[in-house]
Amino acid sequence: MRALTEQDIRTSFINCSKGEAKRLAVPRGLEARPWDDLDFLGWRDPGAPDRSYVVVEREGRPVGVALRFQPAQRGFLHRSMCSLCLTTHPRGGVSLMTARKAGAAGREGNSVGAYMCTDLACSLYLRGLKVPESGARFEESLTLEEQIDRTRRNLFAFLDTL
Repeated sequence: MRALTEQDIRTSFINCSKGEAKRLAVPRGLEARPWDDLDFLGWRDPGAPDRSYVVVEREGRPVGVALRFQPAQRGFLHRSMCSLCLTTHPRGGVSLMTARKAGAAGREGNSVGAYMCTDLACSLYLRGLKVPESGARFEESLTLEEQIDRTRRNLFAFLDTL
């Protein structure tokens, strides 16, 4: 992914107003991000524990989506799988991320959701640069490039529902 500026990020959002995009918390240290190892930029809002954001380059331009999720609750110990990168995590490592739909449908309260890595570090898990709390990912017969392509296609399919 090419390096993004704060302005690139703020103008990329498709499911929130310009005012909301102007107020959202953009991650610090953008210049230090491992851009070559990212298929998309994902981050949690440090000031709002139920908000996350994803920006991906699509057809030569950044496309951003504001997400909400329910922070992990105490209870059952189970494993869940991210629908983007197919990494499994123990409880709390995968969350149902919901996005308000773009346009009139979003203003009417319609939303869509997908199960994603709570920390949105799919790109790093794929490359082995970050290890899930469970200790490892399932071994796949796909090459890294094929896994990256699948993850991007899964994210684009989610974006297409907005």
